[in-house]
Amino acid sequence: MSELLKGVELLTHDGKTVKAEEHLKGKLVGLYFSAGWCGPCRQFTPKLKKFYEHITGEAKKDFEIVFISRDREEDDMLEYFKEKHGAWTALALDDPLSVELQEKYEVKTIPAFRVVKADGTVLVNDARTDVQEKGQEDPDALYEEWGAFDM
Repeated sequence: MSELLKGVELLTHDGKTVKAEEHLKGKLVGLYFSAGWCGPCRQFTPKLKKFYEHITGEAKKDFEIVFISRDREEDDMLEYFKEKHGAWTALALDDPLSVELQEKYEVKTIPAFRVVKADGTVLVNDARTDVQEKGQEDPDALYEEWGAFDM
């Protein structure tokens, strides 16, 4: 994923920016397509946050999520990102890459969560269902399952 986002600046949860290719290098990456106005997104986001916090905190795994917003206004996107999301990164709302990624990963409805390799190849197309069904009970096993696909 670091290759696909080369030259892109990502927003961090604390309001700073990082270079995507450096920040994502060597990490398993999830692309989270969501919006604050979306009811199912608001139900799924806390589950994803809990999974992320365990994997990156307690389990100390190299994993990052990039939030790609489908919000209509930047203020709405930033409020949702800062108040409800985990300490992951986000693509700026006005970045044209947002639309390209939605098309590339065939995102028709939200929330959608894809796990991808460094080159952008999809490892897990419906990672949302994985997190809901397996990630709450045994996040470590799910992360290891995803990592096994990358071999």
